[in-house]
Amino acid sequence: MTAASAEVGTRRPPWTVVAGRELRDLWLGGRGLPLMVVYALLLSVTSYLVASNQALNFLEQREAVSLTLQVAVAVGGLLVLLGAADAVSGERERATLESLLLVPASRRQLVLGKAVAAMSLWIAAFVVAMPYLWYLGRGVGVVTSAVFSGLVVGTLLALFLAGFGMFTSTLAGSNRLSLSVCLLGLLALYAPTQMPSGVQNAWVGDLLLHVDPFTAGLHFLGAVIVNGHSFGAEASWLIGPLVAAVVAVAAALAAAGQLTLGSGDRS
Repeated sequence: MTAASAEVGTRRPPWTVVAGRELRDLWLGGRGLPLMVVYALLLSVTSYLVASNQALNFLEQREAVSLTLQVAVAVGGLLVLLGAADAVSGERERATLESLLLVPASRRQLVLGKAVAAMSLWIAAFVVAMPYLWYLGRGVGVVTSAVFSGLVVGTLLALFLAGFGMFTSTLAGSNRLSLSVCLLGLLALYAPTQMPSGVQNAWVGDLLLHVDPFTAGLHFLGAVIVNGHSFGAEASWLIGPLVAAVVAVAAALAAAGQLTLGSGDRS
């Protein structure tokens, strides 16, 4: 009996046992910390570049906060996606999935526990970003709105990417395929931002911008922080990220029933 199996025998919900194991592997096993160091360096460079001009006016300071927050949310979401995309297909290739499947828990509980571990990357990334947001926004009164809006948008996007990554990782025949599909999907989400302004202003373009979770989420951040709009006035831009998060998580849990040791093998 594995240690995880013994833990599941207690009163704790099985998914919390799996999540605990995955969190230990991620943060104590030396994978999560290097990612956070690189992430912090990226935010440091971004913050330095946007704050290096000592003549920044009020509006430009707001734009600096918005840019830094958007980078934090986008890169934090990317880390979650990479963690989720490797969660099942990676263990399959490393021949460590069988021991996990021996745990007396449902497939959905296993996937849920792994998704929680992937989400911890976003939580850590957001905590790392907070000092940068405070430093850039302390003089223009946008720190509170930046932190709150960033937490809401970032969490919705992280949930969407965690669900998408877990769905792909569960069904993919190889880890390379899982990572490739996830990264291509992420690139496709940025396509609406490259549309000509004339198309974006048309009703079709506006619909695409609202439906695309990343475009809508980042637009919401800019409208709240730079333009000073209220959360209620821009709430429609959160519908896309919210729906995407719900659909992706539901798809991941549905696909969990197909979790196998290998493509075509049932266990």
